[in-house]
Amino acid sequence: MRNLFVIILFALGATAINAQAFNGEGDAKFQVGATFQSNGTGIAAAYDHGLGENFSIGLSAGYVLGVDEVINADFGDRINLVARFNANIGSVMNLGDAVDIYPGLNLSMKQFGAHLGGRYFFSDGFGIFTEFSVPFAKYDNGELSDAELLNNQFIFSMGAVFNL
Repeated sequence: MRNLFVIILFALGATAINAQAFNGEGDAKFQVGATFQSNGTGIAAAYDHGLGENFSIGLSAGYVLGVDEVINADFGDRINLVARFNANIGSVMNLGDAVDIYPGLNLSMKQFGAHLGGRYFFSDGFGIFTEFSVPFAKYDNGELSDAELLNNQFIFSMGAVFNL
């Protein structure tokens, strides 16, 4: 019963907060979190800058830390730098001020792909995010080694996001 009370209190508090997930032009977000993928886990950081009411551009970087030992992955296989374009559609979908959904495209050192993410803000400055990313075109048309596949596959990310 006590746990139910805490959950209800949290839900009421979260809905009462007047956080803004995406403010449009000039909005700046920084997010940092963990990545999960086949053959490894890692860390990622991203910066997004609003250019209009519902779109933003940004940069992200990731590094795969926990690579299976059977894969001979060097630094170049583990790191990835990405340019991103987001369509911030939380307001279009009338999800409330604290929620943003952002599908987008990304171009990296390793591939061209797409991502779908969501952000929920608990306050004006802090929230959580989750993001899925998938490649459309890989940097090499031939057969990729396991190390080359580290940044050429489905990747799930989650972590903290901050308004700047």
